[in-house]
Amino acid sequence: MRRFGRALATAALAVAVVAGTAGWAAGDSVQAAVTGPPPGASAWRADSASGRPLPEPATASAYEVARFLAALDEAGRRGPVRRHPLVVGNLDGAPVALRYEANRLAVAASGRARFASLAAPGRQVLAFDPRGRGQVAEVLGDLERAAHVAVVLPGSDDDAASYGAGRAPHTGPAGMARSLHAAAGGETAVVAGTGYTTPVGVGLDAATGRLAEAGAVRLARFTAGLDAVRIADVPNVAFAGRGHGADPTSRAFGARTVPASDVQGHTGYFVPGTRSLAAFAAIAKGEAQ
Repeated sequence: MRRFGRALATAALAVAVVAGTAGWAAGDSVQAAVTGPPPGASAWRADSASGRPLPEPATASAYEVARFLAALDEAGRRGPVRRHPLVVGNLDGAPVALRYEANRLAVAASGRARFASLAAPGRQVLAFDPRGRGQVAEVLGDLERAAHVAVVLPGSDDDAASYGAGRAPHTGPAGMARSLHAAAGGETAVVAGTGYTTPVGVGLDAATGRLAEAGAVRLARFTAGLDAVRIADVPNVAFAGRGHGADPTSRAFGARTVPASDVQGHTGYFVPGTRSLAAFAAIAKGEAQ
């Protein structure tokens, strides 16, 4: 009975949130999830390398992609980068250096000023998709040689254009990743990304798991791609159905709580000196007890 009452209270809160924002939630805040292979996939399918058909970008596993590219010589690998940068830049299982190069070309080819900073020297863009509001994943550190890899994913209001711009320090995917990378040290690489269509504001999209479910498929392929090119352990990814799943802070859930007593506000978890940042750094380095 107590659990049923708690469920009713949660449902009532969700209705209140949605009702309170219904004036704008039914408009621009209802986002269309961008999924599937990036633009250029049709031309990729019609092409070949060293006389062999290129891997199907929508269905080939990251391990199949890695094996295919490993069997090519240098010219065979670089040809598709020049001809199909958007596909190679998002091709899970492709070598990291090829993806960085492909995404520099893809960003430049997009011709959009709002993405231009992603092609700046030194940026390590592991994924880029200009469709919709744009998606991007960037690496801090040496992904190929790092002993540990952490992935920072956003919540609401994040996309490729706003990913690293106009944010308070240590907030947003880019700021959180920089803070985590500095705290974890050089043996840890951090991937910061907006690899799916995120909700805008606190509306209908934020009240359900619809966009997260669509992004879960891409995230699973992305982490499998990291596994394929590093032969390292990457945790499995799972998303709940409706809503946001079980309460991870409940005793029944069984999770260990990240200390956050010194955190100020929802975006303060990665501020230097906080216990929460120290905990995240320990997790990233495999030192959490």
